[in-house]
Amino acid sequence: MGLIRAGSRLASRGYSGGPAAVAAQRGLWARGPRIPNERSAPPPPPPPTTLRRIHWTPQPGPRQERRHYSKDKDKCNDDDHRHEPSIWYKMLESAATSLASILVLGTGFALAAYTYHKSYKYFVLKKMSNAFEPGDPVLDLAAIGKDLPLSKTAAATHWIERPEQSIVDEIVAGKEVGHYHLFIGEKGTGKSSMLLEAMRKIDGDGVAMFEAHADLEIFRIRLGKALDYEFHEDYMGSYFSERGPRDTTALLDIERALNKVEKVALKRRARVGRPLVIIINQMHLIRDDDDGKDLIELLQQRAEQWAASNLVTMVFNSDDYWVYERLKQLSTRMAVLTVLDLPKHQAIAALKNYRRRYFSEVPSSEILEEIYDRVGGRLNFLNRVAKSQDMLATCEEIKRVEKTWFLNQCWILGEEMDDDVMDQQKWAAAAVVLATALVDKEEEMEETYDPAKGHILPSYPLHIAQEIMTRADFVRALDRLNLFSITSKAEVRASSVPMHIAFREIVAQPGFREHLQATIDRIAAIESLGRTREIVAKDLVWGGKYEIKKSYGGVEVSLKQEGKKRDVTVVEEDDDDGKSED
Repeated sequence: MGLIRAGSRLASRGYSGGPAAVAAQRGLWARGPRIPNERSAPPPPPPPTTLRRIHWTPQPGPRQERRHYSKDKDKCNDDDHRHEPSIWYKMLESAATSLASILVLGTGFALAAYTYHKSYKYFVLKKMSNAFEPGDPVLDLAAIGKDLPLSKTAAATHWIERPEQSIVDEIVAGKEVGHYHLFIGEKGTGKSSMLLEAMRKIDGDGVAMFEAHADLEIFRIRLGKALDYEFHEDYMGSYFSERGPRDTTALLDIERALNKVEKVALKRRARVGRPLVIIINQMHLIRDDDDGKDLIELLQQRAEQWAASNLVTMVFNSDDYWVYERLKQLSTRMAVLTVLDLPKHQAIAALKNYRRRYFSEVPSSEILEEIYDRVGGRLNFLNRVAKSQDMLATCEEIKRVEKTWFLNQCWILGEEMDDDVMDQQKWAAAAVVLATALVDKEEEMEETYDPAKGHILPSYPLHIAQEIMTRADFVRALDRLNLFSITSKAEVRASSVPMHIAFREIVAQPGFREHLQATIDRIAAIESLGRTREIVAKDLVWGGKYEIKKSYGGVEVSLKQEGKKRDVTVVEEDDDDGKSED
């Protein structure tokens, strides 16, 4: 109030500085204008005469807040309301800001995801390509586990060159194109060793090898390990998909891995000029069921396609004949390599090299020939004999183990056997009959031993062997148990020389043939009882008699008992086909 009056006086004197200047004159600049308190009473309005004398607008100082109060203390000045944006403008501004943020973040995430996806696919192919580079861990493991030489210079000291080794070298080196191959032969003949030796000569360049398995999941993992492929198990994009690449079966994973191999083979073919080689060892471990057949069909389809285009050469290694039968159905470019026991001169040379390696000695020719006569040219038998102190005793032990294995699986029980074991005895009797037939065939052969080649084991064609056994489904199961062997030419014989010697000893036992015939008769009797239906007439036990006579349209049966006669039944009326029906 005092400021207003002072302003009025200064205005009357011609000073137009306003109340703020008066406050500065009096030392009130630091305090600034006094803001009314809401709780205190509003200041009284100035006299009308004083307000009508003021014709200037107060100007706030540089540090003084400009505040306007109206009579209504809860409302701001109308000028401030006019400068505020409307609510629709604020909503539009917020929506535009959110949209711009989403577009920036979405574009960033999309670019990052696309870059990750492309880089992941690139590194997958890069890793798989490195799996075919020189240096394979399979060779290091094989050099320790299979007694292979670690250097090329040491190969001639304790490695026997088989006749098939040159063919295997051409296949593994990628020089033999246009076919895929099946190696078939008995267990222990040296199939895997030849493949590993061929890989060692080229340091595993362009070759991948792994072991098959009956479980498809384990087969998938082993394939991925050989190819350095993770099957998208480390792919982060699976978190953002409704159904990821891992939501699948093992067979589909194998198909995806083979698709990647095809891309790698195309690039390598243009750079190197020769196909890749994939070796699947122990194919006989795959189950002979629907899943196993689907897997073999998938692998064979790829093998046929790649052999035609010279991209990849696939090599299957098996001990059993059923794999050959399965592949034979759809094969057009398959080449079969049969691996048998070593001939006599190579077996003796192998035994001599083995013995020189382990004991630094060279046995006499008589000992070496006697060993060959007992165990033949099977490499794993020769290796066991060469590592032992007493070689002849080891030969006898090998024969005893083979004989025990056959007797435990196939021995016959004679005529006292129970009818509950008839199914197993059918299988056992069929095996013993076949073994007996092989032993008997030696008498019909002109020679069973050649001085140069060695043993000549008797054999039967597969269809004749099935006829001897009177069953067509038993011989393949016996092949899986390594009791008999079916060659790629469908010849059935003993699985090894020690096994055939065991057959001779079994057949030569006193009373063996009578025991075998009694078993066969007992099986026939049990089967006959199973086909017979017994009818018990209790009236006959009580002294009655049946009187049967032919009547019109059937047979009339009457019962006579203690002077009485009564009809029992009338049967045998002809049907439309002319056959009688009870």
